[in-house]
Amino acid sequence: MMFKDKVAEAYKQIQDSICRGLEIADGEAHFEEELWQREGGGGGRTRVMQHGKVIEKGGVNFSAVYGKLPEVVQKSFKVDNDEFFATGVSIVIHPENPFVPIIHMNIRYFEMDEQTRWFGGGIDLTPHYVIPTDVRFFHYHLKQACDQFKADFYPRFKKLADDYFFIKHRDETRGVGGIFYDRLKPENTELSYDQLLDFSLAVGNTFVPVYSELIDRNKDKEYDDFNKEWQYLRRSRYAEFNLVYDSGTKFGLETNGRIESILMSLPPTAKWKYNAQPLPNTEEENTINLLKKGIDWI
Repeated sequence: MMFKDKVAEAYKQIQDSICRGLEIADGEAHFEEELWQREGGGGGRTRVMQHGKVIEKGGVNFSAVYGKLPEVVQKSFKVDNDEFFATGVSIVIHPENPFVPIIHMNIRYFEMDEQTRWFGGGIDLTPHYVIPTDVRFFHYHLKQACDQFKADFYPRFKKLADDYFFIKHRDETRGVGGIFYDRLKPENTELSYDQLLDFSLAVGNTFVPVYSELIDRNKDKEYDDFNKEWQYLRRSRYAEFNLVYDSGTKFGLETNGRIESILMSLPPTAKWKYNAQPLPNTEEENTINLLKKGIDWI
């Protein structure tokens, strides 16, 4: 089996296990699957859950696509070859309860030839209300996953996440960060491609136990209309980041990707209220004050 096929098969298994775990965590809804083919080469499995007991809208998508790389992407990647293969799993979960956080994860592998190939990905948390104990729990488990491979992975990738998941026009981070990495290969990690695949899968395997715990902690908390309005405002920030800055969204659109899968990350309901500001000395203001780079959560 070629290495890229090995990666794709492992990612399919990650998709399956995460979908099973999320259905258990929700306790009511199930994923609907749509198989699709990409014009130009490859395809994927889009799985979406809607109107669940816990999850209002969530997607766990797998894709393995190949073909000709558009010129604009070639320039962005600084490569000359136009043949590419890309596979990955992408997840965004928008919960019903405002005290359960939004979560995103992406693990991916990109290949043009034996000399030009790398892993990328990350996982980050976007609470509507920042609960420090939950955030510390989240970061602790990400650090554990990273520490199995290299001691510098967590601090290195946490900083990259802080810098990447940043809404420049709002001067605030999208959430409380996590880890983010791109173009990992033996030359910049001292790990083999097989070890990098193991790291990618370790990141994927943190998803279910960590997010299931965060769901259990918060799914039964009472909330009111004011909390929901705040949730809709925070969701609008999430949408702004994905449409303006997210590299995965841009890559999907520029490579003639499937629109429904690309825009799966958008929330079911969001609101843009003119000049919305949190009241002083509230949970909402405290959340805004914690949406900053460089916070040490562990």
